[in-house]
Amino acid sequence: MSKRIVVAMGGNAILYKEASAQAQQQEVMNICHSIGNLIIEGYEVIITHGNGPQVGNLHLQQRAAHSTENPMFPLDSCVAMTQGSIGYWLQNSLSNILRKLGSDRDVVSLITQVEVNMADPAFSAPTKPIGPFLSKQKAIQEKEAMGGTYIEDAGRGWRKVVPSPKPIDILEKTSIKKLLDNGTIVICCGGGGIPIIKNKDGYQGVEAVIDKDLVAELLATELEADTLLILTGVDNVYVDFGKETQRALSQVSSSELRELMIEGQFPPGSMLPKIEAAIRFTESKKGRRTIITSIKNAGEIDKGKGTHII
Repeated sequence: MSKRIVVAMGGNAILYKEASAQAQQQEVMNICHSIGNLIIEGYEVIITHGNGPQVGNLHLQQRAAHSTENPMFPLDSCVAMTQGSIGYWLQNSLSNILRKLGSDRDVVSLITQVEVNMADPAFSAPTKPIGPFLSKQKAIQEKEAMGGTYIEDAGRGWRKVVPSPKPIDILEKTSIKKLLDNGTIVICCGGGGIPIIKNKDGYQGVEAVIDKDLVAELLATELEADTLLILTGVDNVYVDFGKETQRALSQVSSSELRELMIEGQFPPGSMLPKIEAAIRFTESKKGRRTIITSIKNAGEIDKGKGTHII
């Protein structure tokens, strides 16, 4: 029986050098080599991805071109558009790599809607970074020009933040399960999913970005996965990150990780959602594990690379 794994990668892993489509496609190809190895090793893979920098840049492009004749799209539509573009890059690259490895598996990217609650406190306290990293001066200029909230993101610069409500339900989960049962590799819930709320007419989109790590945990639980693999910009989870006392965690229990979280070791909007997702998934059923590591270590998780939460 194959081992089912949900692979969650950050948008910053795809866009950390250049914002061009060509540069991002090259990074996606690098990522897909590691994912291809997991598939060949017998893992049943479901892929989800972030879109923070991509959706932020798209929103900036929309704003720059805004006019009465060509009005800018709302944030939920921008999430859908980046789901499509990043999903296409992943689908194309992974299909090509699998063919070279001798596999004829189908790869499909699915536009996915995720329900949130309008009463979620996140709507009054935005924390999710989107868009490029800015200097403090540039962030102040952007805020004065267009409003919004800007915060320093893990010492790497200033970024705009938007509401990041908790995911409640994945609307296309039945379709995802059917595709998996048919042997298809599925890319879904991109950018945390398109945020929607339920109303008397059905569902409608809202201005928010759902954290992809929390959606990945919900997805992994719904699909009865064995492993949740969270790919990020560092090889391990660290205690005292960025300080002289920094140390990497290799294997840690969920209870130990919770204590570190309570101590304030993990910043909101950055590592904290990954830790919350890891704890929730690992404790949801006996035998489940979460691994947090970098892209380059993705193909070597069974050799002990990364931080293993048990």
